[in-house]
Amino acid sequence: MSVVSVEERGPVSIVSINRPEKLNAINKAVAIELQEAFAAFDRSAQRVAILCGTGGRAFSAGADVTDLPELWRCVPTVGITTDKPIIAAVAGWCIGGGLVMAMMCDLLVAAESAKFSYPEGTVGITGGMIAGLAARIPHKVAMEMMLVGEPIDAQRAYQIGLVNRIVPDGREIEEALALAEKIIGLAPLALATMKRFVNDGVLPRGPAELAARYGAELAAVRNSADAAEGVRAFKEKRRPSYQGR
Repeated sequence: MSVVSVEERGPVSIVSINRPEKLNAINKAVAIELQEAFAAFDRSAQRVAILCGTGGRAFSAGADVTDLPELWRCVPTVGITTDKPIIAAVAGWCIGGGLVMAMMCDLLVAAESAKFSYPEGTVGITGGMIAGLAARIPHKVAMEMMLVGEPIDAQRAYQIGLVNRIVPDGREIEEALALAEKIIGLAPLALATMKRFVNDGVLPRGPAELAARYGAELAAVRNSADAAEGVRAFKEKRRPSYQGR
């Protein structure tokens, strides 16, 4: 069974992490499949994406420490690159890497049961991209979430500006779809431009986010057909024939 599912509701794509038995923890397969699902979404005529977890107990419990992923792959603005709007629909726990994914979405709908937490200080590791939280909510609140590690509930998340809407449990996707319906009635080029201006020119990027973005670009060159051709040509002592891909 795929660990990521995609359902199309007209021009809206609902992208779900499908590991409810693991609280939708992000393993290697989840990270890769999410990146692939959003790449397909970006190429398609679909207008809005909703990112959620299945089962209702968690949006995501974060990185699966038994099968650590390249988390950057499934983080919006980093491994997920699209000028189309992404709405996070959060129910239950939103922890660690799950919080990073949710905070990087454009809008966020939370069920009343939602709890947001970044407890990496207790396990002694961090990917560093959580630093971007301080650009999205008040600085001292972001530092409290990172340094103290205590969870906050949906109401507190709404008060600090992390959440756009709070709804009863089970209605988070319905509310996200309602927001998406309003978005698809607007001019897509104007929306894409505004999103791009905010992400590229207004919100600062932390060191981990920059490293991931540049690392992904370098990996694309390293794994390209041109790179393979260059190595072959060197071994065969001939002039390489590059195709730009």
